[in-house]
Amino acid sequence: MLPRDPLSALTEAFTSLLFGKAETTRLPVRTSTGQAQAVYLPTAAPGLGDSGVIIGREVYSGKGYIYDPFQLYGQQLPAPHWLVLGESGNGKSALEKTYVLRQLRFRDRQVVVLDAQGEDGVGEWNLIAEQLGITPIRLDPMAAMHHSIRLNPLDPSITTTGQLALLRTIIEVAMGRGLDERSGFALKVAHAAVHQTVAERTAGRHPILSDIVERLRHPTPESADAMNVALEDVRAWGLDVALVLDRLVDGDLRGMFDGPTTIGIDLDAPLIVFDLSHIDRNSIAMPILMAIVGVWLEHTWIRPDRKKRIFLVEEAWHIINSPFVAQLFQRLLKFGRRLGLSFVAVVHHLSDVIDGAAAKEAAAILKMASTRTIYAQKSDEARATGHVLGLPRWAVEIIPTLTPGMAVWDVNGNVQVVKHLVTEAERPLVFTDRAMTESSAPRDTADGPAAPGTAGTAGTAGALTGAGGLEPPEGLRELARELEAEAEARAAAFERRTAG
Repeated sequence: MLPRDPLSALTEAFTSLLFGKAETTRLPVRTSTGQAQAVYLPTAAPGLGDSGVIIGREVYSGKGYIYDPFQLYGQQLPAPHWLVLGESGNGKSALEKTYVLRQLRFRDRQVVVLDAQGEDGVGEWNLIAEQLGITPIRLDPMAAMHHSIRLNPLDPSITTTGQLALLRTIIEVAMGRGLDERSGFALKVAHAAVHQTVAERTAGRHPILSDIVERLRHPTPESADAMNVALEDVRAWGLDVALVLDRLVDGDLRGMFDGPTTIGIDLDAPLIVFDLSHIDRNSIAMPILMAIVGVWLEHTWIRPDRKKRIFLVEEAWHIINSPFVAQLFQRLLKFGRRLGLSFVAVVHHLSDVIDGAAAKEAAAILKMASTRTIYAQKSDEARATGHVLGLPRWAVEIIPTLTPGMAVWDVNGNVQVVKHLVTEAERPLVFTDRAMTESSAPRDTADGPAAPGTAGTAGTAGALTGAGGLEPPEGLRELARELEAEAEARAAAFERRTAG
């Protein structure tokens, strides 16, 4: 140790006498960045595990982002349901399609899609269905004279209680109000009479909607005697109900629900696509369709066979914004959770539903969605969304700045900014919007400030296999290699900078 300068020692003693003991000054440590990185290790928030399907990568840590509601349910997720929000052109469609394609690589997965958007006369999912050798179930009232697909609301696979509940929902949605007691009574006795009459007079035929309309127009004397009312009163009570149902039998909605269920619908197929693209999305037909398809699937598709099922609904505000349809889907979500159902609702704006007529029902459905993915929105919409969903302030501030393909993911409180990655094999199947097409070159510039050298891809390739034990397809192997190569490139660049 070098001897101290006497003048410095005298100055320090005098300063201490006047002002007290001086604070100890820590000597600087001189080292290289190569040595310092071993002391100050890069850190990142914990992920969601390494089992499931790859979505992309976390923007701030560079780690691969893996998500699977069935793997997370019961541990990190109280419910497997998922809400996807965002304005058009920001990547919702690409996310949904790649997610389904990757989930279908597992043996125990089945997916139903209600495809409400169309291009060139076919649904948006038509290309994927063709690639998988699947024919979409196209519901089209204009094709009524050409043997179109039909779903019978009175299908024998649906319980009589379920049939009556579905008929009430169809009528209430069309009328825009609940059924009064008298109309409800007329519908109930007509439904009961139809089942009894068809069973007695016909063999091998099941009731259809035209039977209900006919019985409402001509009620039986027994139905009037049961309540000690006049027969004309029962007929008058059921008139409005008959007029509503007549739209599905002989009106503008005919051809989809006015006959026996079409034979040959494969409910065991890995992917079932209901093409609703020929239906006016702003007409009353859309929520009616959603209700009928939802209840029909509840009774015919969801079974206790240990399969994991995904029910993805485009334009889901038709469900959440209708009190009557929302009540049906609430039951479906609660019931399906015990049988391995993940409900995915795709909505453009949360304001479309939280201020609507079904605010109470919408809140209940939103509460069931433990996973929320939010793409770019305007500032006002982002603040409203953040308030309703309880997002942290930093996430709300980021939402308006997100570029296409990036989203805020909130998985039961685990909030990350994630860049969705699409493989070259998936790209022609999922990018129906040319504005969303991206090349690998600008990908880094859109990612934001990802930490160099921290792209932890350990286990990425293995995570593609998941619980089903299948080897990942070449497209997903490519995604894993892409993540690993990018991590290595970042690490190499970081080492070059520190070495200099």
